[in-house]
Amino acid sequence: MNEEQEKLVQQRIDKKAKGKEEIAKIERMKYEIAEEIGLLEKVLEGGWKNLSSREAGKIGGIMTAKKRKSDV
Repeated sequence: MNEEQEKLVQQRIDKKAKGKEEIAKIERMKYEIAEEIGLLEKVLEGGWKNLSSREAGKIGGIMTAKKRKSDV
């Protein structure tokens, strides 16, 4: 993520989480996964609603796998 993208991501996380640390962690993970699979630009330009069901599901699946892995 470049500096501009990082700033946008942090603003969106701050707006959504509003002091709730667990929500902030989940939001950060969503953006990190979107970047990993090449969807960050699409999310930053049009928001999460800009993703197809398949793309959103892929992010959700990866999040679930990471959560399970960290819980074990």
